[in-house]
Order: sequence, then C-alpha cells, then structure tokens
Amino acid sequence: MFEKIYSPVQKITFAPFNNLFVKRDDLIDSYISGNKWRKLKYILAKAGAENKTHLVTFGGAYSNHLVATAAAASRSGLKSTAFVRGEEVKNEMLLLCRLFGMKLIFVDRESYRDKHKLFKQHFTDDKQACFIDEGGASPEATIGCTEIIGELIEPYDHIFCAAGTGTTAAGLLKGIQQHQLNTKLHIIPVLKGGSFIEDEIVQYTPLTNHLHLHLDYHFGGYAKTTPELINFIKTFTAQTGLLLDPVYTAKMFYAIVDLQKLGTIGKDEKVLAVHTGGLMGLFGMKDKF
Repeated sequence: MFEKIYSPVQKITFAPFNNLFVKRDDLIDSYISGNKWRKLKYILAKAGAENKTHLVTFGGAYSNHLVATAAAASRSGLKSTAFVRGEEVKNEMLLLCRLFGMKLIFVDRESYRDKHKLFKQHFTDDKQACFIDEGGASPEATIGCTEIIGELIEPYDHIFCAAGTGTTAAGLLKGIQQHQLNTKLHIIPVLKGGSFIEDEIVQYTPLTNHLHLHLDYHFGGYAKTTPELINFIKTFTAQTGLLLDPVYTAKMFYAIVDLQKLGTIGKDEKVLAVHTGGLMGLFGMKDKF
C-alpha cells in the first residue's frame, strides 16, 4: 500500500517571497496524510516481517495519527486499537477511526503517561499486537522521513518543518547529512519549551550546524492558538489557496514570514516548507474561525 507516492514541490506566491516552495506531503493521501504516511511506511513493513497483525497505538481525541493508523490498518487487512487520552468523546476524527475498524480505549491522562504499561496490561497475551508509539515515533519512522530529502530535485537554502516529537525533524536532518547538502534546516516546535526536540533528534542522528531550532512560535503550546495565528491562516489560505492546520503548519509558515522580516532568511533565498498534512486538525478548532 506504500508503493505509490504523490508529493510534488509547488512554488507559491506570498509577499515578500520570490522563491517560496512547498513540499506537498499533504497530497500523498486523504487519510494517511503527510508525515503520517512516511512514519507508518516502515513501521508496517516491520510489523509484516514480524508477522504482527494488530496495530496498537496512542493519541488524543483529534489525533491525525490515529486516523492514519486506522486507515493504514484497514487497507492492509490488519486490526487496530488506539488508547485515546482523556474522557470518552465523539468527534469527526474518532468517527473516521471507528469507520476504519479501529477499537478505541479511552484512558485518563495519568494512566496515559505510561504507554508501555497500558500496552502490557491489555495486550500481553496478544502475540500479534504491535506497539506503535504516539505519533509513530520510532527509528522506522525516521527512515521514512529521511526519504523526503532524496525526493528533492533541486537544492534549497532553507528547509522548514514543524515539530511535535522530533521524528520528522530527525529524518530531515539525517537526509541532509546523507546527501551532503549545505541546506539550513529550521525546525519549529509547536509545544512550549520545545528545546527537548534536540534530545529527540540526537537519538537518531548527530546534531550538526545545519539544524536551527526556533522556540518562539508555539502560540501558547500544543494545539494552542491566538487570534493573530487564526488571522494569519485566513490571509495565507486566501492568497495562496493552500490550507494550513492551526497545530503544525500554520505555526511553521508564520515563523517563515517572521524570520524573513528579522533577516534570518533573505527575500531571494530559496525556501522549502514541508507541508506535513494533518489538515483534519481544523475540525478540532472550527469554532475559532
């Protein structure tokens, strides 16, 4: 199911940039979108090699990762279960999970902290169960994200990506190192106190001076927004036709514009933004628009 990929690079017009490009990973698949597709690619390959037929993973009630895992499992003839953080709710994302056949287990936030304990409590006797961490974080996921760099046919001065766990960032940095590029990699953590991203990245690849972490674009923390960010999304989408989600990609593009104003990037330098998908996250914030 992971043989075909459609992720073009598209040039967009957004003042004051002359050379702003987007790697459209959001177009790879409607439900296994963006970096979720890349993360799951080798996770599923490993599960197949180990004869695992039951994917067990973790996420919040509006998790794109849960939808992606459910869709990937159903297309591959596999079972899927998710531990969902927080009280039992119904929403558009969880509806899709259920339609794809995923079993949902709601757990309180304290229990959710120890994911391996939850897995053992429920699936110790299920030898077919495959543990998949929240967001798909794993060495296999990093390998999939590394391939983004290999797909590029031209060099860029700057590559930007939003980050939650650091897995995609690690893959991008590893790809830049493997291809011996001079590109600067700018990572925008979407959580407050995102310096831990470096600790996550170094688990998969050495830190080099290619990496630049920008910690001031979280807008209050994970899944937090401000009226300024919402207005930016409206303006950006109206002018470019490119949809953004408030959790990840909007914060990344806001950072790109702001860093250009600050002189970190030149107006004529070539900038590539990796659109990691996740657009269904808009459903969780529809009341803000």
